[in-house]
Amino acid sequence: MTTTPTALDLDSLVAIDVHTHVHADLHGHLALDDELNAAAAKYFKGDPYDPTVHDIAADYRDKKMAAVVFTVDAEAATGQVTLSNEEIAEAAAQHPDVLIPFGSIDPARGVAGIRAARRLVESHGVRGFKFHPSFQGFEPNDRRHYPLYAELESLGVPALFHTGQTGIGSGLPGGRGIKLRYSDPMLLDDVAADFPQLTIIMAHPSVPWQDAAIAVAQHKANVYIDLSGWSPKYFPPQLVRAANTMLKTKVLFGSDYPLLRPERWIRDFEQLEIRDEVKPLIMKENAIRALGLR
Repeated sequence: MTTTPTALDLDSLVAIDVHTHVHADLHGHLALDDELNAAAAKYFKGDPYDPTVHDIAADYRDKKMAAVVFTVDAEAATGQVTLSNEEIAEAAAQHPDVLIPFGSIDPARGVAGIRAARRLVESHGVRGFKFHPSFQGFEPNDRRHYPLYAELESLGVPALFHTGQTGIGSGLPGGRGIKLRYSDPMLLDDVAADFPQLTIIMAHPSVPWQDAAIAVAQHKANVYIDLSGWSPKYFPPQLVRAANTMLKTKVLFGSDYPLLRPERWIRDFEQLEIRDEVKPLIMKENAIRALGLR
């Protein structure tokens, strides 16, 4: 009889993917409507796939990888019904050997969101929070949202923010109302400065603001960059140089699963001129530190 391990075995994992999306719950509800899903699939040149938490766990266990899993609470801005943070966390708790649950709180929820964040951490084992300023429709440095960041800082959990271009709404009339400017990484420079004990992960190559993202990550000790959402063969050259040198301890492997699969990302990453001693930092060690896993 075999049993599932009860915790991450960090030494046996080959990588930690810090950016994977839960697209469906166990009741058949989807995180994106058909139009947004189709537009995102076209942007990423893939087929729509809507994995549940259990699907993600099985896939990553086969790959001997761990994955950070989350949805995005954008109901207020988009009308898109949000998958349950609690259900995602409870399902992830059945796979503690491979899954690291994050929550998502729309800052527009105010005090209710702050209380929900604490409850998710203390009662449901959530290890961090995902924000998508463009999809959720907010400016990250708006001081109305600072009480939520203060709560996350006090809880000691990281905040992962989408930055740069997005495949959500890409190619649709008006981009379905999604505004790219909310995902300028310079808005996060304010947050990082005002909350120095809050770990901030800037998701994705931040095109068209890549130089800004590099500057923020270099200047602020509490800021990291995840490399998800782009095949590495399309990475801006300055990002590759920074990842290989001054940001070698600040960049993290992330795929953007299921829209971009880890096997495709890793295949293209192997073609980059990344030093051998830097690769394990990007693939696992930097994530262990950023996520506080040891």
